[in-house]
Amino acid sequence: MAGEERRVLDSDGIARSLRRIAAEIEDQIGASNQLGLVGIRKGGEPLAARIADLIARSDGRSVPVGTVDITLYRDDAASMLPDPEIGPSEIDFDIAGWDVVLVDDVLHTGRTVRAAIDCLLDFGRPRRIWLAALCDRGGRELPVAPDFVGRKLEVSETDIVDVLVGQDGPDRVVVRSAGTPEPASGEGA
Repeated sequence: MAGEERRVLDSDGIARSLRRIAAEIEDQIGASNQLGLVGIRKGGEPLAARIADLIARSDGRSVPVGTVDITLYRDDAASMLPDPEIGPSEIDFDIAGWDVVLVDDVLHTGRTVRAAIDCLLDFGRPRRIWLAALCDRGGRELPVAPDFVGRKLEVSETDIVDVLVGQDGPDRVVVRSAGTPEPASGEGA
């Protein structure tokens, strides 16, 4: 696939996946008034907001949304990030005793999720932490599994999965080989 890019989800596919994730969250967690969504910055942020909106439209429940920036929680921060760009973690609700769904765009090694959990625990001790990912590309290095997943992908270890949501152009998920130039407004995983 050298030099190629293939679309694995278009805008409609992403919308369907997010509706399914929202419905599964409602089914699994129920009508809890202590449910919060926390997007992992950057890719999980817009997805968490969309899922919260879908839950609100489905059952009228307002679900608070926060974000965590895992930059300083990464296990490779000292060696791989000589000049890190750090954004704020913002959780404006008390997570103690709550069901919290961490939301990410692409689940790969599990290291991002481990870092996000460490960051989340600095805000309190939730009753339970759940994990939702739009795409699960496999390749775990840590024992992490999503509770809710939009799409499982079969990609090579060198492929890059770009989730382009809320950016220039239509929402989409593309897989490209390591030698393919990155889309203009893309983020890789």
